[in-house]
Amino acid sequence: MQRRTKQLFWIFIYFILVLAPLLILLLGPRPEGRTFWRDLTSALGFVGLSLMGIQFVPTARLPFLGDVFPADTLYIFHHRLSIAAFVMTLAHPLVLFVQNPYTLLLLNVFTAPWRARAAVAAVVLLLALVVTSVRRVALGLSYETWRLLHDILSVAIIGFALYHTLNVNYYTSVPVQRGTIIGLGALWGALIVYIRVIKPWTLLRRPYEVVDVIEERGKTWTLVLEPAGHDGLSFAAGQVAWLSVGHSPFRIEEHPFSFASSAERPEQLEFAIKELGDFTSTIGDTPIGTQVYVDGPYGTFDLHGQAAGGLILIAGGIGSAPIMSMLRTLADRHDDRRIQFFYGNPTWEEIIFREELETLEEKLNLEVIHVLEKPPDDWEGESGFINQDVLSRMLCDEFKMCTFFVCGPIPMIEAVQRALEGMAVSRGQLRSQVRERMHTELYKMA
Repeated sequence: MQRRTKQLFWIFIYFILVLAPLLILLLGPRPEGRTFWRDLTSALGFVGLSLMGIQFVPTARLPFLGDVFPADTLYIFHHRLSIAAFVMTLAHPLVLFVQNPYTLLLLNVFTAPWRARAAVAAVVLLLALVVTSVRRVALGLSYETWRLLHDILSVAIIGFALYHTLNVNYYTSVPVQRGTIIGLGALWGALIVYIRVIKPWTLLRRPYEVVDVIEERGKTWTLVLEPAGHDGLSFAAGQVAWLSVGHSPFRIEEHPFSFASSAERPEQLEFAIKELGDFTSTIGDTPIGTQVYVDGPYGTFDLHGQAAGGLILIAGGIGSAPIMSMLRTLADRHDDRRIQFFYGNPTWEEIIFREELETLEEKLNLEVIHVLEKPPDDWEGESGFINQDVLSRMLCDEFKMCTFFVCGPIPMIEAVQRALEGMAVSRGQLRSQVRERMHTELYKMA
């Protein structure tokens, strides 16, 4: 309940910041002789500007938001609001041109006033940002190059848009109105400084070292880290951190992974990483002693605030990483609640942590139900996918009193959610998180 209250509070603050410039138009002194359409274009411009500026919030990974909102939700939110900001910002001049075609003369950057030139520059750069984001792969841009370009374009767009807004000087002529825009600009600038200077500098003072690289099943490696010269960090089982492996945190190259180790042993962090991409395909070759910077913890996929009732854990493939963090934590706490773990994998040989799960079944009140897509001929367990048929047969009788944690690829999560809804499991009982590769994809599209 406390986390829910915090979510509502920060959502309220977020929309106040987004709508603050619009309130200038509605509540402040209004220039005489302005038509409805001119007011509408101004409103679209104010909201578009505010949406663009406030977009730095979801991607800043602010500590006070990190344990309130799911990491995936923040980046999806950022992505979708980026679309809204683009539409409103582009609609601002288009409505103006339709309402008064004479204003098309402002597009002539050789004769137009500087405030109009700034607006044209902002729109052109915004179009460039959208094209390079949507067509990044087709344009041959590496992720790191795109991200640097994305940052530069974003700052330039906001700068030109602020210059345009303040120099049009209609609704911003009154001190309180002008102060609001300048204050928001200062907030956006502070977020940029925090993201690119303060946060990396803080991480630089708290390095970790690779002390072991463990080969697991299923082309997966566990990276074992220990703090170098500091006390480490605390996290909740199942949360996420961003790793800068072998380079400075000031460099634009970091990757999100779930903690896989026990939250009761913060002096040693473990991250299970599957070979899925350019970076992860070489993780097994990481030399012992490599410096790593850990930015975290983040996310709400954890045991925080859970009642003493049973747990139903459902994962596919490397989605077991945060689940293992939970199980290892519960084992260290000598927790005796009933736990069922439905674990889907392609084959028996690809089951990550297979042997350790057998050991955990002896330490905990745990039942592991393996579901194999391609089972061996003598397989007597569940086969296919984790669906309503499997769940209805294998779930414990008191499942409606349990909390469900689901982690894996999005199609699996959606299928499991539909199955559980068909079994009258409420959304309040369910927490879900996409697996590591999807974390990265969400981050790259942000």
